[in-house]
Amino acid sequence: MNKPQITIKDIARALNVSPSTVSRALKNNPDISQETRTLVQNYAREHNYKPNELAVNLRVSRSNTIGVIVPQLVHHFFSCVLSGIEKTAAEAGYNIIVAQSNESYEQEVKIAQSFLAARVCGVIASLAKNTSRYDHYQELLNNGIPIVFYDRICTGLKTERVVVDDYAGSFAAVEYMIQTGCKRIFFYGAAPHLEITKNRRNGYLDALKKYKIPVDESMMLLCDTRERAIAITPDLLESENRPDGFFAINDETAAGILYACKLVGVKVPDEVSICGFTDGAIAQSTDPKLTTVEQHGEEVGKSAFSILIEKLEGDGEKSCNKIVKTNLVVRGTTK
Repeated sequence: MNKPQITIKDIARALNVSPSTVSRALKNNPDISQETRTLVQNYAREHNYKPNELAVNLRVSRSNTIGVIVPQLVHHFFSCVLSGIEKTAAEAGYNIIVAQSNESYEQEVKIAQSFLAARVCGVIASLAKNTSRYDHYQELLNNGIPIVFYDRICTGLKTERVVVDDYAGSFAAVEYMIQTGCKRIFFYGAAPHLEITKNRRNGYLDALKKYKIPVDESMMLLCDTRERAIAITPDLLESENRPDGFFAINDETAAGILYACKLVGVKVPDEVSICGFTDGAIAQSTDPKLTTVEQHGEEVGKSAFSILIEKLEGDGEKSCNKIVKTNLVVRGTTK
């Protein structure tokens, strides 16, 4: 029987380097050291490596460009993800086109169509809050353009994905608040159909259940912006059975809760504890500074790009997903 054809991924594994390094070394890219280029080229020759003609043809017919969809560039997490993508793309010799959906499904559809027209070789995307139909992404897949989703993923399509461990991060945050004395913790979440909302909500619920705290549906509210938090929190704080803790789906919302507490004269963290999710500039600019869950956005971006490159240059048949671990950062808004 004939031996199976060796791939770029096989070479990378054998030499303990990345597939993108192998690809550039085979092209004699000067960004790769002469020693590594020689090592890779000799190994490829000895093992009778042949380029994947289909992949080559696809690359020739499309640009050397990857499309990136970001829901909001002003959000610290998404800007960190983009930074990670940009760094690894530059190292691998790829260009990127960045487009912002501004949390709009309609804009997201237009972006996907423009990426298709530009014949990008791959797409890295995070869903807008109100996206619940995925035909525009399916069209990209139908045209042979691989997609890697990050953070807000699409479970309805067979694609690769990179997510942070939303459940574990949420559980750790709520458990810490309970352990430091909170008994009535409100959860401010985003659109219920989003996977990040489901996972963070489940972490919140399981932490309550672990400590035998009754679940109250009225304590889980749709609130994922600073403005909304400022609007709805004062009435809760002035109610007879007021909260003694808040777990917010992002730092912007947590900062809004903190501002609302100051408006009504509630002391943080003496009377109310607050925890967010992101750990961006906002978390360190509030007074007191926010306790929050760190998401490691740059690692998410680097991982998403690496997975996409493996689809393009390595073994495109294998599925590869990644979960990036979170960690709780305790600051001044909790005891």
